[in-house]
Amino acid sequence: MKKKKLPDFKSDKEFGQFVDSHDMAPYLDDMEPVDQMLLDPKLAQKIKERSKKRLITLRLPVWQVATAKKIAKRDNRPYQRVIQSWVDNGLRNEVRGASHAHR
Repeated sequence: MKKKKLPDFKSDKEFGQFVDSHDMAPYLDDMEPVDQMLLDPKLAQKIKERSKKRLITLRLPVWQVATAKKIAKRDNRPYQRVIQSWVDNGLRNEVRGASHAHR
């Protein structure tokens, strides 16, 4: 994986927005180690569990892949990340819709 240097941030909010919208793995070498746990250990474990990824095979129509690649190129992102965000948004909307239906 290509190593990257973290940009300079004007505020904690700006840094938070960056973290929310970027994969931080390429930036790990540019981060300082932390001596103590800042999060509750149970919360840290939950975050670790949620961040695990599993490789799957997903067959999509050619037009969907081509469209994802065009959008990714426009946004200067990997097309797999574009598709991941679409899946994430769709799942979150479904869960939200299901929870509203049970009220």
